[in-house]
Amino acid sequence: MNFIFTRTLALILNILVFSTLNGFDFVEALAQSNSVKFSHKEKRIVVLGDSIAAGYGVAKKEAYPAILESLLKDRGYLVKVVNAGISGSTTASASGRLKWQLRDHIDILLLELGGNDGLRGLAIKATKENLIKVITTARENQIKVLLAGMKLPLNYGESYQKEFSSMFTQVAKEMKVSIMPFLLAEVGGKREFHIGDGIHPNEKGHRKIAHNLLPYIEKLL
Repeated sequence: MNFIFTRTLALILNILVFSTLNGFDFVEALAQSNSVKFSHKEKRIVVLGDSIAAGYGVAKKEAYPAILESLLKDRGYLVKVVNAGISGSTTASASGRLKWQLRDHIDILLLELGGNDGLRGLAIKATKENLIKVITTARENQIKVLLAGMKLPLNYGESYQKEFSSMFTQVAKEMKVSIMPFLLAEVGGKREFHIGDGIHPNEKGHRKIAHNLLPYIEKLL
């Protein structure tokens, strides 16, 4: 028994010496191998969104939720990104839709709603109340939330436009949740990132959105 223990100890010491001589931090590598990103429990991320999340105009596999899942898996995370996007949906449906998704466990909720509220000129106060309601439900179920902010075209009036975009920041601050200030950052208003209607992202636009979302999601994993 003592002989086996001595041989094992000698082997470990040799590995440590060899690693040090070759500039390889054995302890650091061991720590990295036990990083939380390689958790054995799959994390479930639900994207509660509208036509942008649903991938209007592109194949569902080309929409940003699917691309986001692929990017996270490439980084070693065990995740499942559920695309719960519905074209034309507003924040009025958010609470009921989240409760439907709660049939299964949810770790992170990406809340990407409100754009259609603004495009229809709905009362900003109502949109804010709807977002707070769904975030409250998420927190009651120990779900981490990432709120995706939106902006409106200038033709909706400067006053309404500013009030609308700032509303997302207010909600995130009041509810103490993470926020991506503008989902379409670096995408909105650029033809090369949109399909023919000039509103919805094309495959290139969705990939850009997914890459932009990545650091926000990683902070919650």
